[in-house]
Amino acid sequence: MKAREAADDALERNADKTDGPEHGEDRELSSAFRRSVHDGQARLDRTWPGLLATGFVGGVDLSVGVAALLVVETATGSHLLGSLAFTIGFVGLTLAKSELFTENFLVPVAAVVAAKAGAAKLTRLWVGTLVTNLAATWALMLLVVAGLPDVAGTAISLGGHYPEMGITWEAFAAGILGGAVITLMTWMQRNTDGDFGRLAAAVGASFLLAAGPLNHVIVSSAEMFAALHAGAGFGYADWLGATAWAAVANVVGGLGLVTMLRLVQVGADEVVSERRRPAAVTGHERGQEE
Repeated sequence: MKAREAADDALERNADKTDGPEHGEDRELSSAFRRSVHDGQARLDRTWPGLLATGFVGGVDLSVGVAALLVVETATGSHLLGSLAFTIGFVGLTLAKSELFTENFLVPVAAVVAAKAGAAKLTRLWVGTLVTNLAATWALMLLVVAGLPDVAGTAISLGGHYPEMGITWEAFAAGILGGAVITLMTWMQRNTDGDFGRLAAAVGASFLLAAGPLNHVIVSSAEMFAALHAGAGFGYADWLGATAWAAVANVVGGLGLVTMLRLVQVGADEVVSERRRPAAVTGHERGQEE
């Protein structure tokens, strides 16, 4: 952690020394972009065990939030209170530095745009994180439904919402919003140095996801897995269709509505400047050299 903080400080000092615009707002954008590139390169250069472990614990953290949602909504009958309880999952994601599939629509993409890594590494990160997120939520929801049988009715009700929507424009629009909200959360967290700001972004975004509910591929899968374990009337084929539809919509929302527009906001000059900057040596690469 100290090494990462030192690297972030170095990036910010370098950002202040560049020949870019003198306006504070532009410097902040440049600093956030460079930090995204630096962190994105580190994610893309992870070993397979590191990548898979990070994705799995991300699914575990999210599942804690879904469990809280089920418990509170079952006890109170209030979906809004349950949605507020759900935010504990994203607090865990933020503080534990674990990741969801949709959190990788900004930071590693910035590294690829800055020519610090190729599309193959990005695909590897996306696929590995998605699969381990889903595996973890399936396993944790099995434990939740088995250990807390009173939540079964709530689980079936919540999880059944996505197969009921089906492959429709409503589901796709909700998925675009879901992808955009999480990618926006990531960008806001890149623009703050303190834990309070990062946590505020996580709580706000996750509350909106659950309260909507918006269609987020991992959240909706966790809720559908809970419903399936509780004996819902739909099957895994329905889950697969709804999940694939949500994943495509999340990519459209995250990349199209947030990442591409943020890169335009940063500016072509900053992107070109970052491409010319030598790539940082990550811990994994340093170990290989030694």
